[in-house]
Amino acid sequence: MSEPAPTAASERVAAALRERILSGEISPGSRILQEEVADRLGASRLPVREALRMLTAEGLVTLEPNKGARVPILDRQDVEVLYQMRERLEPLALIESLPRLDDGDLAEIAVIQRRIEQHDDVREFLALDREFHMATYGGCGIDHLNDTVNRLWNATQHYRRAFMLISGPGRRWIVNAEHGLLVDALQRRDTVDAERYLVGHIRRTRLALVAHPEVFAGSP
Repeated sequence: MSEPAPTAASERVAAALRERILSGEISPGSRILQEEVADRLGASRLPVREALRMLTAEGLVTLEPNKGARVPILDRQDVEVLYQMRERLEPLALIESLPRLDDGDLAEIAVIQRRIEQHDDVREFLALDREFHMATYGGCGIDHLNDTVNRLWNATQHYRRAFMLISGPGRRWIVNAEHGLLVDALQRRDTVDAERYLVGHIRRTRLALVAHPEVFAGSP
């Protein structure tokens, strides 16, 4: 049997929890108690349970038997494997997407990159960085691929944030340079260069990230 369609109440609860998890307000390893969520958001238990199922499908929450919901906590190997998955899947999403992006889409991607270059705040940077990449995949019509990419981003959000806080402005300069190369390839509609730049961009982030064990402090 298929899952019941989410209600407006469950979507509202899911949106509130999603924002708190992705922003780092609820950190990896934290338990999410249905009673507390219901009281905080003025919701009944049923939409809270529906919201947690939605977030589980998005990779933001795990449901543990007899323990309830928890934000997953990953170790260095987990994150490295997830990034290796990104290296393989996101270039495919990009290749599928590019032929369906029109000139307006490409112009908007360039605008997002200019906004990234104007911000030093890590939270704003992370939000815009995600908006940038998801815009480049916006033409991909393969739902399973899009859903998987989204789950991979969700699963690694905390570790990207911790890494950016540690690495400082120097790392953002590298990201901006790599984004610039990708924007140029997209505007030339060169799938070969676009794929190459994206693979290198994700790989360099992976290698730099796993070289900082302090990012994974507290992981099992």
